[in-house]
Amino acid sequence: MSDEGSRIGLENQVQGLVVGSELEAGVNEFANAAMRADAIDPLITELVRLRCAGVHDCRVCGSLRLADALAAGLEDDAAQKVAAYETAGFEPAAVAALRLVDAIILAPTEADEELSAELHRHFTDAQIAELCLDVVKWSHQKVLVALRLEKPPWDERTVLSFDAEGDAVIGGPVREFVARG
Repeated sequence: MSDEGSRIGLENQVQGLVVGSELEAGVNEFANAAMRADAIDPLITELVRLRCAGVHDCRVCGSLRLADALAAGLEDDAAQKVAAYETAGFEPAAVAALRLVDAIILAPTEADEELSAELHRHFTDAQIAELCLDVVKWSHQKVLVALRLEKPPWDERTVLSFDAEGDAVIGGPVREFVARG
């Protein structure tokens, strides 16, 4: 299948179930609420987001970088490092958070007592809950990925931030954000 081709044909969608529905509105309300949570360090939040983007192969998510993480010193090659996070030299808290992403998305049986203990060494219960909600938030729009409709309308990494309500705000190129630094 080509990169540009649909993974699931548009004719197989149930019209009204997702786009423009109460369900879509509810999912968006959840996502906005999740974005208003701020108990997790912005760098870890961005690493979690990038891991979700990589696992799901989301082109839009892969092309964005969170403004707060850039301001906190996110490295340009973070997405590549996240792909091999176990050996990338991240702080133990970040590795624990990324292991949680994998457990939620790829292997729920790995959400075991060992992972729980590892997470509790670095995070409070409220922070662990926020991490779980972040994974769900960064995964909710995957219908677009499955249909291969998520191609970004820009050609380079772009800044992503959120307003006070939790709505996404797409900024300019990361290189300009970093240059203003």
